[in-house]
Amino acid sequence: MNKLTSPRTIRDIMDRYGFKFSKRYGQNFIIDEHVLDKIVEGAHITKEDAVLEIGPGIGVMTNTLCEAAGQVVSVEIDKTLMPVLSETVGHHENLHIIEGDILKIDIKDLFERHFKTKRPKLVANLPYYVTTPIIMKFLEEHIPVTDLVIMIQKEVADRILASPSTSDYGALSVAVQYFTEPSIVTRVSRDSFMPAPNVDSTVLRLKVRDKSPVKLADETVFFMTVKDGFGKRRKTLLNALTGGFLGLTRDQANEALACSGISPQLRAETLGIEEFATLSNCIVDVIGALK
Repeated sequence: MNKLTSPRTIRDIMDRYGFKFSKRYGQNFIIDEHVLDKIVEGAHITKEDAVLEIGPGIGVMTNTLCEAAGQVVSVEIDKTLMPVLSETVGHHENLHIIEGDILKIDIKDLFERHFKTKRPKLVANLPYYVTTPIIMKFLEEHIPVTDLVIMIQKEVADRILASPSTSDYGALSVAVQYFTEPSIVTRVSRDSFMPAPNVDSTVLRLKVRDKSPVKLADETVFFMTVKDGFGKRRKTLLNALTGGFLGLTRDQANEALACSGISPQLRAETLGIEEFATLSNCIVDVIGALK
């Protein structure tokens, strides 16, 4: 049994170290051991795997990861938790703890020093305020992980999983589905945390694709097309693409839409990844690739 899932143990640690939960860092510790088991199972973690954990907290999930994986590197932003982690998980020989902000540290250097040529699995319980920045950093920068197994706010998970022509579908859906194959590991009640947040959570497995699901003339133009489309999501594609990030004139937007066979009266939320790819490739034909 992982004793760190006990609220009594957590309170004892907090009292001894004078620790208080930080709203700034979105700290909510898991107190449901079944959730930890589902994360390890959903991530398919074995002793052959290396794991990068973001936000170990007091080490609740870290303990379980160390028991399952061959190597674990945990990055914690809250320096006041470093002595706590030394006590709670410092005994694991396959663990290395790094103090720092995952959005600011030198990721390339971290990987070269700790993972070398191995591609780890990323596992994290992400607070709402950094969920999208962390996901997109790893995907857009092509940081070499095989999977992102993340516990996130249910509403964000729903947006990631959403299909075209649904209210949750947007730029985040397209971006994450372009880079990964997302699936649900488990749903998590707010009562599984201490303190309990105001929302329920979902654990997603984002399996990083080995190759692009669509053929693109220019990936930058593709994502700017998506951004333009959803930036004015209540407008038709013709109006959304005119004068946006791509700087298309109305005539250029009309030409690109005609080339793609997509009605200028449609809205971005109706297009799937393949249709966005077709449209962005036509935009490249009209204006040329971005340099």
